[in-house]
Amino acid sequence: MKKIREFIMKTWVVKFILFSIIVFFIIKTGICQNTETVDSLASHAEIETVDTVKLKVHSPTKATLFSLVLPGLGQAYNKKYWKIPIVYAGFGVLYYFIRFNNKEYKEFRDAYYHSITNVDSLPPINKYEEQYNTESLLSAKNYYRRNRDLCYILTGVWYLLNVVDAAVDAHLFTWEVDENLTFKLQPAIYEGLIGYRPNGGIKFTIQF
Repeated sequence: MKKIREFIMKTWVVKFILFSIIVFFIIKTGICQNTETVDSLASHAEIETVDTVKLKVHSPTKATLFSLVLPGLGQAYNKKYWKIPIVYAGFGVLYYFIRFNNKEYKEFRDAYYHSITNVDSLPPINKYEEQYNTESLLSAKNYYRRNRDLCYILTGVWYLLNVVDAAVDAHLFTWEVDENLTFKLQPAIYEGLIGYRPNGGIKFTIQF
C-alpha cells in the first residue's frame, strides 16, 4: 500500500509538473501574441499618424479664405510676409487717388451747378468757378468723376489680385524647384535670309 501511495503521489506530481509546463507555455504564447498584436496596432497607429501628418498639407482653400476676409492674411499664412506691405501700399495709393479725385469732383460739380443756376450774379462758390467757364467746369467734373470711379474698380481688382496671389502661393508652397533649373535671357543675332541683313533679338533659354 505504501508503494502504491508513493507511486500515485509521484504520478500526480509528474502530472502537476506537466500541467504547469503546459499552462506556462499557453500563457507565454498568449502573452507573445498579445504583444505582437499591440506592436502591430502601435505600428498601424504610427503609420496612420504619419499618413495623417502627410495629409495635413498647406491648404490653398485656407489661404484664399484668409485673403478674402482680410487682405494680406493669406500671404501671412503662406509665410510670404514681405508681400503684406505691398498689398497695403497698393490699397493706400488707391485710397489716396479715390479721395483726391472725389474731392476735385465735388468742387467742380458745385462750381458747375452754381454757375448754371447763378441768375442773380452771386459771388463764385469756389476758386474753380472764378477760373473756368461752364463748359470747362462740366468737362473737369466728368473727368474727376471718371477717375474716381476707375480707382474704385482698380481697388476691387487689387483686392482680387491679393486673393489670387495667396491661392497660387499656397498651391506652390510645397513645390520644390530643381537646383539645376535655370533661366537665361540674353541678346542674340540671327542670320537673315539670302540677301537680307542679320536680325537682332532676344534669346530665352530654359535649362533643367
